[in-house]
Amino acid sequence: MNAGEAIDSAAKRKDERLALLATVLLACATLGTAWSSYQASRWHGEQALAQSSATSTRLESTRASGVANREVQVDVAVFIQWVDARAADETELANFYKDRFSERLRPAFRAWIAGDPFDDPTAPPDPFTLPQYKVAALDKAGDLEQQASAASDDAREYIQRADNYVLAVVLFAASLFLGGLSLRLRTDAARTAILGCGYFLFVGAAIWVATSPVSVSV
Repeated sequence: MNAGEAIDSAAKRKDERLALLATVLLACATLGTAWSSYQASRWHGEQALAQSSATSTRLESTRASGVANREVQVDVAVFIQWVDARAADETELANFYKDRFSERLRPAFRAWIAGDPFDDPTAPPDPFTLPQYKVAALDKAGDLEQQASAASDDAREYIQRADNYVLAVVLFAASLFLGGLSLRLRTDAARTAILGCGYFLFVGAAIWVATSPVSVSV
């Protein structure tokens, strides 16, 4: 083999290596693009579910809050009637209203009376400010609102994850473009430079995707 043939053979082997590297990049970047697209779609779906859950839970919280407000209004109205009857020395009428106190109001009322509110100016002004007055519907509304807020936070997190995967798709697509471009270039230096940039983008995107949360639920 003469010198010219040796040079041609070496150039051919280098060309084949560069072509192989470009092919590997194209294959891997294609897989990365497909996986990232799937994950972006999955996280968009997770975001939609979380947002739907937040909306429905917030509606339940609003309904529970409405029930709580009505219950409090009834308790306040009956208590005021009792106060008026007591102030008018209408014992029978006062007992009538007292017997109709709700189970929510009775423990708070007993604690309020024990504080001697009619003679002690430092006593609580009414039983509704005491910890014994508990409205289950109000507690339920608070719990549901917390659940709705948590679901909203999840939805924001999921949409961010989807956006991250969309960006990974862009990076993989860019590496695909550079890999394909390298096959059309004539000089080895240009092909090597373009392939290097393509692999740099691919590796960066691959590391990012590998460390990102994954959604594979059906």
